[in-house]
Amino acid sequence: RSILTVPWIELGGECSINCSKTGYNASIVFHTKPFYGGKKHRITAEIFSPNDKKPFCSIEGEWNGVMYAKYTTGVKQLFFLLFAFHQKWKIVLKWYTKKMPTIKKKVRKLEDQEDFESRCLWKDVTYNLKIRDIDAATAAKH
Repeated sequence: RSILTVPWIELGGECSINCSKTGYNASIVFHTKPFYGGKKHRITAEIFSPNDKKPFCSIEGEWNGVMYAKYTTGVKQLFFLLFAFHQKWKIVLKWYTKKMPTIKKKVRKLEDQEDFESRCLWKDVTYNLKIRDIDAATAAKH
């Protein structure tokens, strides 16, 4: 994203997590940065008890930074990044995502990929972005 500054990749959208065993569920929204102002990497979520229509916990923050949980009791505290559903929701683990180790992706070699697989399809765009040739990267997209 961005037409005025250095481009970056940004994904946004909604997803749900449902636990078939306990009945707890969460609704998660990954927000994209507004065109003017705002922050990148924002996330909000609501966590529901089985058969409840009102969330007992709301979460907000940055998916690659720090998130805070606010409970219906009014308690606000640092929240664990990975949505680990505890049976009674009494345990909330603290975690800073910037301390997590980076895990290298496992992908097949380019020569083993089909023409329209992501890495193969975008290889010229990726290369040109790495060498900071925006014009060539733009041309490679077409």
